[in-house]
Amino acid sequence: MSEIGLTEANNSPNARILSNHLDLQKSLERIHELPAMPAIARKMLALPLNTDEGEAQLLKLIAQDPQISARIIGLSNASLFGAPGMISSVRDAAMRLGLIQIKAIAIGMATIAAFSKSTEGKFKATELWAHSMAIASAMRTIARYMPARQRPMEDQIFLAGLLHDIGYNVLSFIAKDLSNVLYEKLSAPSDAAPLEIECGLLGMHHGEIGAQLGSHWGLPAEIVGVIRYHHTPDHPDAAEIEPLVRLVCIAEKLLPDFVKADHGTQEITEREWISLGIDTNKAPAITEEIGIIAAQAKQFANAA
Repeated sequence: MSEIGLTEANNSPNARILSNHLDLQKSLERIHELPAMPAIARKMLALPLNTDEGEAQLLKLIAQDPQISARIIGLSNASLFGAPGMISSVRDAAMRLGLIQIKAIAIGMATIAAFSKSTEGKFKATELWAHSMAIASAMRTIARYMPARQRPMEDQIFLAGLLHDIGYNVLSFIAKDLSNVLYEKLSAPSDAAPLEIECGLLGMHHGEIGAQLGSHWGLPAEIVGVIRYHHTPDHPDAAEIEPLVRLVCIAEKLLPDFVKADHGTQEITEREWISLGIDTNKAPAITEEIGIIAAQAKQFANAA
């Protein structure tokens, strides 16, 4: 083949796609070079909240990080978490939000902050964070309609919601140009499903990218599983993390997508509701509640 022919072949769409796949895979093979899980997140993950000492240590850790403290106080005054009010301390915020929720939020903030850059790409950290907060809040709302014996633990619900899309943060950190191309493709009108677009461009989707980080960091197995399978909850390997992974999937279907602003709610089957032990007659009420959360999350994102 001539030199011109080789150049054309290397610049062909298929060649570029293959190059993207290989480059991303090489980056993930060096996952040990990515930022380590922040020390504060590791310490909080290990803290039990069923003792006075554990509660005191949690509040102390949060107070030691001015950025996390400020954001938690700000969140406690947001309509997304109830009636707005003049909360001015981490202790008061804990009383309003609850220690379990405070712990999950602080861990989520610390882990996501590990991938923040001074020059971010088109996946904006504030949009990702607002979307993740909305998903976590929606999951908590849906869970209240579940039978108590089937309901996941509160800390699992909130942490899974906050970290489910962390793969986008990782992608933006390790391959910003490729991440920007993905954002543009996801934002453009298309008949293809988002996961098809991602796999076509990247050779994998954001769930797999995030799960590889979660495994490297030693996150709880159920959280890693949710990150990996939240768009494919019927995967055989996702059975062990039901109903947590189903909660994320349903919340994502009910909430607007953070990339496509015109994205509406997606159909949730009767089987999906029943799998959570929820009476399908309650679906309209749940959808209405989630609609309120979506509006509050939008206000929260604009104010962030």
